[in-house]
Amino acid sequence: MSDSQLDVAIVGGGLAGGLIALALHRARPEFRIAVVEAGKVIGGNHRWSWFDSDLSDEGRALLAEFRQTGWNAGYDVEFPKYRRTLGTSYRSMASHDFHEGLMRALPDNAVMLGRKAANLDPRGVDLDDGTRLDARAVIDCRSFQPSRHLRGGWQVFLGRHMRLPEPHGLERPVIMDATVDQLAPSGNGGAYRFVYVLPLASHDVFVEDTYYADSFKLDRASLSARIDQYARENGWADHAIVGNEAGVLPVLTGGNFSAYQEEVRIPGVAIAGARGGFTHPLTSYTMCVAVENALLIAREADLTGPQLAALMETRARHHWRKTGYYRLLGRFLFFAAEPHKRVKVFQRFYRLREGLVERFYAARSSPLDKARVLWGEPPVSIPAAILAMFNRGPPLKANAPIDLQTENEA
Repeated sequence: MSDSQLDVAIVGGGLAGGLIALALHRARPEFRIAVVEAGKVIGGNHRWSWFDSDLSDEGRALLAEFRQTGWNAGYDVEFPKYRRTLGTSYRSMASHDFHEGLMRALPDNAVMLGRKAANLDPRGVDLDDGTRLDARAVIDCRSFQPSRHLRGGWQVFLGRHMRLPEPHGLERPVIMDATVDQLAPSGNGGAYRFVYVLPLASHDVFVEDTYYADSFKLDRASLSARIDQYARENGWADHAIVGNEAGVLPVLTGGNFSAYQEEVRIPGVAIAGARGGFTHPLTSYTMCVAVENALLIAREADLTGPQLAALMETRARHHWRKTGYYRLLGRFLFFAAEPHKRVKVFQRFYRLREGLVERFYAARSSPLDKARVLWGEPPVSIPAAILAMFNRGPPLKANAPIDLQTENEA
């Protein structure tokens, strides 16, 4: 390897790319690494959240580099028929803390902000300004690419970080308040709506309005007005806005994953992150698999670029097969439940055992878990469920007129 050649070039500084860079640097501090990010900061404008039980001790150690907010008293869910507290510890991290942690941890000049990749190949990256980065291995961690080969619906959200003049008094997050009006915003067709609430500090609260919607339309004005209404109902009308985030996530219900891999494949270039299919198809959570992939790549750091590409492609196919059950549940949600009654699906689910809920979000449901979710009085009609099993949904078209954000975990 020449003096100017990198060991690894990572294109895309989101959650996946940032964690891979950190894990590689910790495992092999002698490696020359570059993270190429088109934006001005690492991680964009996101908030990632996860259950403490989602991660191994090694995974927790990897994330220890970053400032996090944690709640050891569990979290709440609220539905029209009940409210429940689950005891699992919950964690959340803002993208600005992710950015600052990586900038501290990685070597000087390892992060290249405001630089856009024009071309990737097994031997390096061409930037749009003509700069060439030669590398022994290249990892593509750019955003999810909508495709006619993948099918499903959308998770549409708008979040607001508010600072209140008085303490809010919340002890735990409310990760799903589905007591709100289930009417979807204009242009979104049918939807399941819930509000997500994180008490970040005594006077700070993060509120996100979320929809499992048939359409990818993001009506910021409508969602912002609904957050205003929710704030008034909770006595938070008088607040300062610290920050906002918004986005649209794919909810996968089916598709031809082999054809999708063929579409995004760059021979000899490894793909990680949501573009590689590494996401929970129903919840869009990525933290678990992003941490696992980062640790795996660090362990296999001596592989050549083509060898690493083959490893990650095989891993992605395994992940697709492993998560087929959640795509089936997504079909029940979108195609068997009437939009205004989709709340019943989650209302029934959150009555189940706490461990089952945790394993579900980590995409680690046991065979017994899977049977238990489907067993009992169904929240949708049996004929509709049977039809939904064979309905893969509309294609997630590549020309969707939105900027997809695929790594928000809130």
